Amino acid sequence: MHDFHYRLPARMGGNRPGSHPGTSRGSGQEFIAHSPLFSQPDPRRLDVRASLRDPRGDWLVRVTRQRVGVPVYALCDVSASMLFGAARSKLAVMAEFVESMGQSAFRVGDASGMVAFDTREREDLLVPASMSRASGHLMAALLRDPALVESAAAGERHRGDPLTGLTEAALRLAGRQSLVFLVSDFHWDFARMDTALEALTRAWIVPIVIWDPAELEPPTEDGMVALRDAENGTRRTLWLRPKLRNQWREAVSQRREALRDYFRHRGLRAFFVTGGFDADAMSEYFFEANA
Repeated sequence: MHDFHYRLPARMGGNRPGSHPGTSRGSGQEFIAHSPLFSQPDPRRLDVRASLRDPRGDWLVRVTRQRVGVPVYALCDVSASMLFGAARSKLAVMAEFVESMGQSAFRVGDASGMVAFDTREREDLLVPASMSRASGHLMAALLRDPALVESAAAGERHRGDPLTGLTEAALRLAGRQSLVFLVSDFHWDFARMDTALEALTRAWIVPIVIWDPAELEPPTEDGMVALRDAENGTRRTLWLRPKLRNQWREAVSQRREALRDYFRHRGLRAFFVTGGFDADAMSEYFFEANA
């Protein structure tokens, strides 16, 4: 399992030392200003040259900002549609991502955790943020548990609203300065996500859109096709023909652009995953965000 490199493009608050640009003063390397020794009584940071040039003759010390640690959370959709997949389910791809996320956070000294939801918050899948080396493995193991597949399939029969579960899960992280990966296939009315996103206004949000190749490309042969909505169980029968295949591809393209526009208007940039998680592409995503 490969980890990825991430760096936040904004300063974050916090008192725990780490690797991200922070807003608080402390024992860091980023110089802010000089301050009189009596205001900042730390002789170790005494700047003799600046003190000799000071017109008031004060002893001056260097004031710096410290780099901080930022908790990293995966906000995971485990609703029924995440069970879909031709070669492997989208839930398995999500497990691959959270394992990589846990290793990546541990490598830079950040705590990592997971909050999950389907039609409600899944407290049984809650993993509090910790700096344990095994945090990523624990989160991935919970998502790979066969019991979760059974409960997701049962949730399909309930036909609830995943946005209700998303809002409940987001409220658990409300008010925290953190990095939040919102992981889902977003097969819902995403225009109604505003309430959940407003709860995460202090967090830096990265939407991870997981789609399966079988969702993007229709079957190549003409004929009768039975389709089932993985989220609510609705069934339809269609006669697949060239015109319908073109409409299928066009709908996928429009859905992708609509998601991009929705997040772009809120200062976010979606990261699309198709078939499997690519750690190098995730690193490139953050490099571009900080360019």
